[in-house]
Amino acid sequence: MNIVVAGASGWIGRALVPSLRAQGHQVSILVRREVRAPEEIAWDPAQRRLAAAALNEVDAVINLAGASIAAERWTEVRKRELQNSRFQSTRTLVDAFSSAPRRPRVLVNISAVGFYGDRGDALLSETAPRGSGFLAELCEEWERAAFAAESPRTRVVCPRLGVVLGRDGGALAQMLPVFRKGLGGRLGSGRAWLSWISLRDVVVALGVLATDVRWRGPVNLVSPAPVTYADFARLLAQALRRPALLPVPAWALKLRLGEMATAMLLASQRAEPAKLLAGGFVFSDPELGPWLQHELR
Repeated sequence: MNIVVAGASGWIGRALVPSLRAQGHQVSILVRREVRAPEEIAWDPAQRRLAAAALNEVDAVINLAGASIAAERWTEVRKRELQNSRFQSTRTLVDAFSSAPRRPRVLVNISAVGFYGDRGDALLSETAPRGSGFLAELCEEWERAAFAAESPRTRVVCPRLGVVLGRDGGALAQMLPVFRKGLGGRLGSGRAWLSWISLRDVVVALGVLATDVRWRGPVNLVSPAPVTYADFARLLAQALRRPALLPVPAWALKLRLGEMATAMLLASQRAEPAKLLAGGFVFSDPELGPWLQHELR
């Protein structure tokens, strides 16, 4: 297949692109700077600029673009940056889909389990309604923008990502130095649920969603075995052979991170990959404990 990837310079994109190429796909990447290689395509989502011809003869587009949701405190300015970086890139792609002489057959446009908000112990399949709060509203609008590309020729898939784990990036890489010093512990009460997935399974799943015509609509990209934050801290400490005796109280997280702490670190999202399991997807890393033991040995 001829596949275009937006957001290829990010952590997930840097793993996805070589994986797709290793499977024999022709992969081009969208760049916001001057083009330096034949496989690069220039675009400027802030100005809604992408030549319609850029997507002509393209089979699939995978959009991973968006400012890091957890990089800094959510001020009103930062919230607008988070919104614009997602909405502008998605709408620019949708415009190009509409103008392309031969529309791509699929848009895989990333989303997040933040769509569900704080839901306690409820098990959340893709049919669960949207939750409340900034992150849930952001995800809903992001997905709505993507589904504008849907047509008789084009299917749209919105993978709702959980917390992606890998030793060389993402949330785990930030936690490892603290836990290796024996200074780690649960976040808040520890009772909130964490829907996680390994980077390896994310990369494989994105390829499947792009190439298998059975998939459309929202798809939870999470492992089949979510854990509480208390269990996460315990399993990570066990894998590192360190104690996990220093919990971070909720008030401290809120004081330091404000609304982001409530929406991301203290919210409980027990999502299940209902569609992936029903479709026969096989996870390489279904359980957190064994994955941590293997990844960190």
